[in-house]
Amino acid sequence: MNVEQLNQIRHVALDMDGTIYKGRTLFEFTPAFLDQLSQKGIGYTFLTNNSSKSAQDYIRHLRGMGIEATPEQIYTSGLCTIHYLRTAHPRLRRLFVVGTPSLCREFELAGYVVVPESDEPEAVIVGFDTGLTYSRLCQAAYWIRQGKIFIATHPDFTCPTDQPTVLVDCGSVCAALTAATKRRPEAVLGKPDPLMLEGLLARHRLAPHQLAMVGDRLMTDIAMARAAGAVGVLVLTGEATLEDAERSEIRPDLVVPSIRELGELLGGGAVLADVERWIDGAK
Repeated sequence: MNVEQLNQIRHVALDMDGTIYKGRTLFEFTPAFLDQLSQKGIGYTFLTNNSSKSAQDYIRHLRGMGIEATPEQIYTSGLCTIHYLRTAHPRLRRLFVVGTPSLCREFELAGYVVVPESDEPEAVIVGFDTGLTYSRLCQAAYWIRQGKIFIATHPDFTCPTDQPTVLVDCGSVCAALTAATKRRPEAVLGKPDPLMLEGLLARHRLAPHQLAMVGDRLMTDIAMARAAGAVGVLVLTGEATLEDAERSEIRPDLVVPSIRELGELLGGGAVLADVERWIDGAK
């Protein structure tokens, strides 16, 4: 990656856990990094695969950590699913949603009808349902067997947690439904599907080279950036290590220790010597 490419970035998509905070603790450099972006005229969006929470839920979550965000600065796999439905199935309106009340509200606010178990839907949408019941799982399987459109908000099999439990996520529920119905989802959205970033590009009218996807995972964050033609920036504050980046076939455009160093490089102030301080994953 060269300085000219770096200085063309106008918007930053930020993964959350492992990138701006860890677990329940905000990194001490995150507020200053966000201030730097604003001062340099670079927009930013918080990106997450977790479809159990709505944009408003995430606004409250971030506010609890001292970060103020607007609805336009949140993009979830649930919102990506809405974007997909509008483009791939523009006439579809009635949904059976395997998801939380927050996810159902997101679809309703977007103009969709979320039907009860007794009503026939046009599509089955499966998200991260933290209140999943056996009866709803069975009803979803029934409608899928009847040939209804089957869509997953994201592929994650488990959701990260620091508690002594396993949080069974969307991908695991879809695996059960596929085993029961012999059908796979028509689309599995969220990271690493490039539609997650394409929806963001459309929202902000950006060209791919103007968007940097910043995250701590090679298989999701960086793979998605590469597939969408965006700039992939790996931070080493979460899952992936420098050794992982060097061994992986999925090559980030830039590897930095944290978003603190990325803030030093963005916004037209970077020079070649600055960039060469860090590892260029494209080499």
